[in-house]
Amino acid sequence: MPEHVSVRISFNIVIAALAAAWLAACGGSKSVTATTVSGSGGAAIPTRSTATTVTTVTKTATASRSSATTGTGVTPCRAAGMALSFLGQQGATGHGELGFALHNTGSKSCSTIGYPGIQFLDRAGGDLPTTPTHTTHDFFGVSRLAPLVVAGGHSVSFRLGVTHGVGSGAGCTTAYALGVIPPNDTQALKVVIPDGAAECTTATVSPLQPGTSAYR
Repeated sequence: MPEHVSVRISFNIVIAALAAAWLAACGGSKSVTATTVSGSGGAAIPTRSTATTVTTVTKTATASRSSATTGTGVTPCRAAGMALSFLGQQGATGHGELGFALHNTGSKSCSTIGYPGIQFLDRAGGDLPTTPTHTTHDFFGVSRLAPLVVAGGHSVSFRLGVTHGVGSGAGCTTAYALGVIPPNDTQALKVVIPDGAAECTTATVSPLQPGTSAYR
């Protein structure tokens, strides 16, 4: 056998031996980890990982949070730093208007935009049928959807439009309180509605407005 052929064979044998030894030392370090990605229908997607720690990121949907951003750079307003109050109610031609305010109880400004989540409540605080419709145009006028900065000690407001009068439609009852979730939050606040208000399942909700201007 030619000398250069013999050297080449010996070299290949050494390389193969080194590779086998390396694999044995690794102890089968390659692993496949199945992770579940939210929104994929619960299907496990095999993901090859060479790291010793696998971090799984899960997306949590929060229906009550506003998808819009204020663009102000100010901390978003949260329920923990706000107080909810009832501004009053009035009605005409079968339409009732309810006004509410969210007051910044802190000393620093916060930012907000959008529509609060609402839930009509009975005397005992139990949930009543509530189907809100977000709109900038209701029976009572036009409300602008825009970013707001709420200074410490100041308020923003919104209004609800309801069918006025318990006898005005099927399924109507009386709400004695309202649960409200501010935009960008999941925590609810509650306020009593003195003397109650007609609640016929559906209600229009205006976007938050400066001060108490939403209630007209």
